Amino acid sequence: MNWKKHMVKAISNTSPLLYLYRIGAIHWLPYLFSEVLIPKAVQIELQIGRDKGYDVPNISNYAWLTIINPKFMPYEWLALELGNGEVAAMSLAMEHSGCIVLLDDMLARRTANLAGLHVWGTLKVLLEVKSRGLIHSIKPYVQELNKAGMWISGDVKLRILTLAGEI
Repeated sequence: MNWKKHMVKAISNTSPLLYLYRIGAIHWLPYLFSEVLIPKAVQIELQIGRDKGYDVPNISNYAWLTIINPKFMPYEWLALELGNGEVAAMSLAMEHSGCIVLLDDMLARRTANLAGLHVWGTLKVLLEVKSRGLIHSIKPYVQELNKAGMWISGDVKLRILTLAGEI
């Protein structure tokens, strides 16, 4: 039986890929999703970071990532203070119904929710990985995310660890 047949696809913005990579967890994505798509804009953002010497994933190292561009991008989103990768990822998600869009930025998440998209952030990925038994605890990964540059408020940290059953 093909277990991926029952899984949903994901479309990722830059930050979830970056943070999961920095905490050694990017390899979990193909266990959660049948496909992981990224728009070219995300690949470009990562390449720019790489060119500047930042520790970012090299997309070509992940055969399970597929680069695909949206056919259309809503003009209203282009006027918002969103990055190219966020707009392209949300636009792509609009064209692939039933998928999950991976976003961390609050404005992008609000915009995607208003558009009726199913949104997960990096922390939700950790919760799902734990719920599927791939890890026993998310607490060390949450701490690593902080060290990797992801700002997580005390309230959010408390809520995520409570949801994980670790408090």
